[in-house]
Amino acid sequence: MYDIAIIGGGVNGCGIARDAAGRGLSVLLAEQRDLASATSSASTKLIHGGLRYLENYEFMMVRHALREREILLRMAPHIIWPLRFVLPHHAGLRPAWLLRLGLFLYDHLGGRDLLPASRGIDLTRDVAGEALKPAYARGFEYSDCRADDARLVVLNAMDARQRGARILTRTKVISAERVGDRWSIALQSADGRTEQVQARALINAGGPWVGALLDQTIRSDSRAPMRLVKGSHIVFPRLFDHAKAYIFQNTDGRIVFAIPYEDDFTLIGTTDVDYIGDPSAAEITADEVTYLCKSVSEYFRTPVIPNSVVWTYAGVRALLDEGGAAQKLSRDYVLTLDGGGAAAPLLNVCGGKLTTFRRLAEDALRKLGGVMEIGPAWTAGAVLPGGDFPVDGAPALEQSLMDAAPALDAALARRLVRTYGTRAMWIMTGAQTLADLGEDFGAGLFEREVRYLVEHEWAQTADDILWRRTKLGLRLDSTAQARLAAWLLDHARLATSGNEETHQ
Repeated sequence: MYDIAIIGGGVNGCGIARDAAGRGLSVLLAEQRDLASATSSASTKLIHGGLRYLENYEFMMVRHALREREILLRMAPHIIWPLRFVLPHHAGLRPAWLLRLGLFLYDHLGGRDLLPASRGIDLTRDVAGEALKPAYARGFEYSDCRADDARLVVLNAMDARQRGARILTRTKVISAERVGDRWSIALQSADGRTEQVQARALINAGGPWVGALLDQTIRSDSRAPMRLVKGSHIVFPRLFDHAKAYIFQNTDGRIVFAIPYEDDFTLIGTTDVDYIGDPSAAEITADEVTYLCKSVSEYFRTPVIPNSVVWTYAGVRALLDEGGAAQKLSRDYVLTLDGGGAAAPLLNVCGGKLTTFRRLAEDALRKLGGVMEIGPAWTAGAVLPGGDFPVDGAPALEQSLMDAAPALDAALARRLVRTYGTRAMWIMTGAQTLADLGEDFGAGLFEREVRYLVEHEWAQTADDILWRRTKLGLRLDSTAQARLAAWLLDHARLATSGNEETHQ
């Protein structure tokens, strides 16, 4: 019997699992695919307040998100990094005084300690102006953070497991039925094996599948009105030679980001398009690619063309349906609680942003606290695995890693620290030569790292490693990716064989 069973291994599900396990509750989480395999790995990779939401008067949501920025930065300085954003003034759109007022609110609404304030900039003199058309002579600069979204999910799951939670990937909940004051839940793993478990409370954190789970699996009509919205992104070879990001205003009232990505690339997004169909099949359309290219080409000196795209991705969000255009829908979350007392409680999670997952988890457990005993909140000051070093301590950690593992060069040490933090030390310590790292798959990916990901981070396939645990899919060619997939398949066969021998 578990205290809480959670459906969904995205950032909200894993964040709730971590928080609940840290309060001493017994927790089961089931994810039908890999962790962060849908919406939570398809974000714009930002931890931010959401400057544009001020225009929609969503002051409380922005305030909460701004407060979370520095909490999360301290929690995971290896995968969350401060970033300065440049907002060029477009004479035909929002007036400069309105932008200045918005940034004043942004600076003061949630409080800042680590991040610098906004300021006006002369784009004819600032390095950020070099990539822009001469018409953009003035602008503003402000602070937010960028993040590795999929790793944020995995780290929450790892911390939940360390605190006693049971995390099951590639495990589908095929039915969930109330039996008096508890839930009876049927699980099915990828190999077809089934298991029946019971839980005092059920949390539906299925992301874009929240509604489908209610209709087909839980068979409950407890829900808020939801709407599926697709956001798509495109990645180019690096479009500018500095470390700042851009936020561009469009004539349709939307904004588009151009963000430094994985050192050698630029990430551009996002769109907001109503979506019908299976969320796992979401893909960017040619019209969306054209829209994003046209939007940023309005600002950049050198036009951005679709033929230069090196990677695209799309994700679907379940947002509260308030009517109106998709871009105007709130990114705030809604938690609906059904049951309690004689009926086992069901909590449904709708909406939310990457930035507010930790707060969402606290609110989810606060709601459950009305129907079952829940301990005090604790996550605000607790670091995620590998994050136990100062916010500005990455360079020193990189040097310590190279001292402990002489086989690593500076570039590889930097990537490892910005992926695993202090855990890079015990993954790589003692590697005197490249031979000590095992098979070389290319782009700095060696067998020792792959084994760690398989044994400690639930990785099973090449996509798990190349597109979620790392972003090395941008660098490895198809031959190298196939070689990694073959190695993983052989590793899985050996592990299965070893388990069979153990049980004979």
